[in-house]
Amino acid sequence: MTIETIAATAHPSVAGSQIDAKPTGNASALRFITCGSVDDGKSTLIGRLLVDSKSVLQDHLAGVQRGGETDLALLTDGLSAEREQGITIDVAYRYFATEARKFIIGDAPGHEQYTRNMVTAASSADAAVVLVDATKLDWKNPQLPLLAQTRRHSLLVHLLRVNALVFAVNKLDAVDDPALAFANIRNALATFAQAAGITVAATVPVSALKGWNVVTPHADWAGYQGPSLLQLLEKLPATPADTGQPFAFAVQWVEKFSSSADTSQGRRVFWGKVATGDVAVGTAVQILPSGQRATVAQVLDHTRQAKNRGAGQSAGIVLDREVDVSRGDWLIAAPVAAAAADDDFDAPAEQAAWPATREITATVAWMDNEPLVPGRVYQALHGRRWIKAKVRKVLHRLDINTLERQAAEQLEPNAIGRVEITLQEAIPAAPFARSRELGSLILVDPASNSTAAAVLVE
Repeated sequence: MTIETIAATAHPSVAGSQIDAKPTGNASALRFITCGSVDDGKSTLIGRLLVDSKSVLQDHLAGVQRGGETDLALLTDGLSAEREQGITIDVAYRYFATEARKFIIGDAPGHEQYTRNMVTAASSADAAVVLVDATKLDWKNPQLPLLAQTRRHSLLVHLLRVNALVFAVNKLDAVDDPALAFANIRNALATFAQAAGITVAATVPVSALKGWNVVTPHADWAGYQGPSLLQLLEKLPATPADTGQPFAFAVQWVEKFSSSADTSQGRRVFWGKVATGDVAVGTAVQILPSGQRATVAQVLDHTRQAKNRGAGQSAGIVLDREVDVSRGDWLIAAPVAAAAADDDFDAPAEQAAWPATREITATVAWMDNEPLVPGRVYQALHGRRWIKAKVRKVLHRLDINTLERQAAEQLEPNAIGRVEITLQEAIPAAPFARSRELGSLILVDPASNSTAAAVLVE
């Protein structure tokens, strides 16, 4: 999967197919992040959402007063370095709820050097609000160029399969002609999104500082007649679980009951989260990397009650016999017999639900301070398993401004490219477009122990 091969339509305003459904009081919580370039107003926007939705205690609000004015950004920028420099460095999570829905917000940093923090937040998000500062753009120009970080964050959100993307054009209250500025910026965003294959749920004008179109609509402002940002977020769908896929489960913790006298089944519980599919008593599974097979004897929920579990849910699994399973191993659906041809006299070969492989082609977002050079060995994390990985070849680098593929021998910090990777041992890697859990890895520099790249399997 690459950005260029995903066909989607970008819309300059609300995409009805995604937000027409009316929310209900028991709608699932929405995890969303705010991202974009430096000083576009991300922290201020979150502060405005919290204050105007009455989700901030009075003593907390009193603690963010500066010169008699409320500094909304301080509600999320809690690190001393953030408050001293007036920037966001690490991801800050905040929680609030309306009558329609609960929300978990991640305030992602805008600086290039903290891109890894933004990727971490986006990897588990249902939606992303990409802020665009109107005052930084040549808003009078119908062909105005977008900031590089706006493009980069939008591309990363798209690559990471974030379910919905909303553009929020901020600080329009500070320009002379808000309607013209919003129209030109909206068109530039739509043109970029369409070229990149990004589906846009909505584009909305806001003033985070004054609160216009954040929680309540500001009628007839900037030529916009649609709902406010919060009203849009209340109707966005959560990311659907991969329940329609074959079963896959990464073992996170092994609980032993060696003192049990029951030898009719295994005496260990394998805890973790179901990555894809569902599991029930009687499910035939294969353990990777050993290749051994077993049958599920018990399935427990987080309260240790017997209960079938599906994708995205935590589970404890007991097998019908003692099998060597450790943290990092995968339990996957057992292979099934492939259909035999009419003239095939041999027994049909088995077809693995999630084939294991050592060779992968992937899109990577390179986040290390040192460039990616083919031939170097990194530590890779897939699910809960650590393995060694070597980048064999850089196939191309993506120019975030022109969206063209460029020949490259290495990837610089914050670059996005396509590479070939060889792993020390086979893993059940699947295309990221099919499974976010099985199709993603991270590369870690063994010398510095820092996260070097987010890897999305093609």
